[in-house]
Amino acid sequence: MLRRRQHLSPMLAWCSFAFAASLMLLSPAARATSPGPTDVIRQFYVELQNVMQHAATLGARGRYQKLEPIVLRMFDVPYMARLSIGLTWARLATDQKRRVAQAYGRYLTALYATRFDGYSGERFEVLGEQQIKHATMIKTRIVKSNGEPVSINFVMHDNDIAWQARDVYLDSAISELATRRSEFAQVLRTSGIDALINSLNKKADDLQI
Repeated sequence: MLRRRQHLSPMLAWCSFAFAASLMLLSPAARATSPGPTDVIRQFYVELQNVMQHAATLGARGRYQKLEPIVLRMFDVPYMARLSIGLTWARLATDQKRRVAQAYGRYLTALYATRFDGYSGERFEVLGEQQIKHATMIKTRIVKSNGEPVSINFVMHDNDIAWQARDVYLDSAISELATRRSEFAQVLRTSGIDALINSLNKKADDLQI
């Protein structure tokens, strides 16, 4: 029996070492090399500009297909859907929450595919970071081909998986979430969540034509 324990000791030591190593890989220090909020925005702009440069060839549907995985990786869609729905969210069934988040993601993707439907020399500039309550704001601007700058600020949050955007401010004042919440309120009040889901999916489909 003693001999068997002696035989197992090196194996147990190795298992302990492997377990400790795995914990180190999952530690915050190990995650320090993952992309920060500014890096995420820079990469998003690189991918967005690439879609813009091929917009004519891709067409509306092609732009949507290219942007969908980019948008879903960039934005915390379930969070944005929940905040846009407001107090009604707590009363929704699990399946309703899933379907409205999916519809929201489709609509958001379609909006970007429509807004950025061509390229004529626009520049994307990242201006810096600002710490705000429970988040980091990345200040950016798009400089149009005529030199006119448009301010776009992203509210970024580290959700323990990656840095994702939870809101976007156009011209430093117009909140994407506030706009969506205002749009959704009337539909929710008069027709309910299923009507909102159908409306978002229809808008996403119509914007791809």
